[in-house]
Amino acid sequence: MSSVKVECVVKASALIGEGPVWEESEQILLFVDIAGRRIHKWSPATNQIQSVETGDMVGFAVPRQSGGYVAGVGRSVVAVDWSTQTMTSLLEVDEDKPNNRLNDGKVDPIGRLLAGTMGIEEHPARVQRKQGSLFSVTSDLTVTKHLSQVDISNGLDWSLDQKTFFYIDSLSLTVDAFDYDSNTGNLGNRRVVYRMEEGEGLPDGMTVDAEGRLWVACYNGGRVINIDSTTGVRLQTVSLPVTKTTSCCFGGPDYSDLYVTSASLGLDQSESRQQPLAGDTFRVRGLGVKGRPSNSFTG
Repeated sequence: MSSVKVECVVKASALIGEGPVWEESEQILLFVDIAGRRIHKWSPATNQIQSVETGDMVGFAVPRQSGGYVAGVGRSVVAVDWSTQTMTSLLEVDEDKPNNRLNDGKVDPIGRLLAGTMGIEEHPARVQRKQGSLFSVTSDLTVTKHLSQVDISNGLDWSLDQKTFFYIDSLSLTVDAFDYDSNTGNLGNRRVVYRMEEGEGLPDGMTVDAEGRLWVACYNGGRVINIDSTTGVRLQTVSLPVTKTTSCCFGGPDYSDLYVTSASLGLDQSESRQQPLAGDTFRVRGLGVKGRPSNSFTG
């Protein structure tokens, strides 16, 4: 086993760093600060961060095939023009639940966006229960609701053959799988792949590597766990120097670097002193695995 190295690479000091996406064309890491209301781009080559302010909480940002990005801001899916720092609303979800907001979102292998919502947070990870939903958005901006009664809609990704959709509703303390029809986006046959163990915290964001295994960031667990998606066996644990690990993605020139975001919001003064890197983004090397390129929204 190669030696695993964890290093802090982006001094973002984010309130809630989330949703990392590796942009292959620019060789940069895209991620958001939900409560800081910003979308960030970080270049490993220059170590420079560029940011766009979103004006409301931003749950995710993903590349758009026609250029720019699509982001979940408040309850709106918006188009982001980075060059002009402007956003244009494309659609709204949960119109009947004004306190809800979009959280994690990701694009499937054919360019369809899946994104979920959650109720208002009284404190980090303490929310109005069962207020959220999971939606899909197609290239013509057709919105379909697939799940309701969700607490905190979070990590999502697909199997290598695109026939299985992996999904996290954080407060259920499980990583679930569905049969997935990539032609229609329909979900079925929900089952539990992995149940969190004592001390692992809440399952948050996740990614699937090139061998089909899951990497799940554990909020309040200070770790990322690697799970065999077929057997549900935990294969590896990567510990980080912060407790509120939020999400992860593979990146770098050959997709062998695992980037992990984190949060600082919700730490008390003592915890903040003990975790000076909380809210920063980390790079993990030496895992001996590679990830897959991200997908772009076709709308």
